[in-house]
Amino acid sequence: MRRILLPQHISEHPAPGAGVVLSCDGLSMGTTWRARLVAEPGRLAALRQGLQQQLDAVVRQMSHWEPDSDLARFNRAPAGSWHTLAPAFFDVLSFAMEVQRDSGGAYDPCAGALVNRWGFGPDGRFDQPGFHAPDDAAVAALLAARAGGPVLLEHGTRRARQPGGVLLDLASVAKGYGVDCLARYLERQGIHHYLVEVGGELRGAGSKPDGQPWWVALEQVGDQAPTASAPGEMVLALHGLAVATSGDYRRYFNLGDCRFSHTLDPRSGRPIGHAVASVTVVHTSCMAADAWSTALTVLGPEAGLALAEARGLAARLLVRDGGGDGLRELLSTQLSRMLDA
Repeated sequence: MRRILLPQHISEHPAPGAGVVLSCDGLSMGTTWRARLVAEPGRLAALRQGLQQQLDAVVRQMSHWEPDSDLARFNRAPAGSWHTLAPAFFDVLSFAMEVQRDSGGAYDPCAGALVNRWGFGPDGRFDQPGFHAPDDAAVAALLAARAGGPVLLEHGTRRARQPGGVLLDLASVAKGYGVDCLARYLERQGIHHYLVEVGGELRGAGSKPDGQPWWVALEQVGDQAPTASAPGEMVLALHGLAVATSGDYRRYFNLGDCRFSHTLDPRSGRPIGHAVASVTVVHTSCMAADAWSTALTVLGPEAGLALAEARGLAARLLVRDGGGDGLRELLSTQLSRMLDA
């Protein structure tokens, strides 16, 4: 059964009376990006270049894979040093630390050392020869190393303090921020009807020339079948909305009978071990949807849904059903309202 999610608000921009849907794409952040937009064909080449430049700027500032990025230089900085950050870098880090606080530490942009040691960073990866998962002592040492203090932010000056040894990792928020950058760039160019995507995170506005919105299907868990409590496909009209999904099926490795997800719980220092298969969040900001989908995934079914309700987040949690082949679906009130609409 296909279910339809509708936005609560309608854009002030009417459906385009003319124009065609143009498409362009490229590479960034270790994945692909795509854009579909309503504009004159002669503008496409310039628009594609401008969109690529937006993402290139995000990589220069926030990539933990590029050794010369602003983030990489901050990670190498000596203890106690203060650094003036670029506006975008500061804003994303500031938002990520707000989610850290509001999630009780289930989300943490300062957990880069844990990500690296579990084989999900740029070096020593789980799929490379010689990798071995950290034992209890190694995890305890990594958690103890983070006890030296938090990254401090000065909002008036956009400065951040490296307490010593903290490795920032903004992978779970920078991609969503990049999607927002693409959307804002198109708006500045006078284009109000588009769908943009980076690595599966999407944001849309306006409609197509035929008046239809940009329909997208919420991401499914590939190895699981629908059940009565998770009744199949759900599609969303991305009309002034963004959507992001975090899932344990995207990146993981197996050791014996154990499956280790790339989503880590920064409080325990270990990959999540509960039954949440994926969390999708719908939001006006893709950066927010990206970060909150990760935080709710870490929190698990009960605590994750409770926090989504407390914060008014439109969230869908898919939970593995008792070791079987099916899924149980949990919807927040805000997402249910979009279905009711």
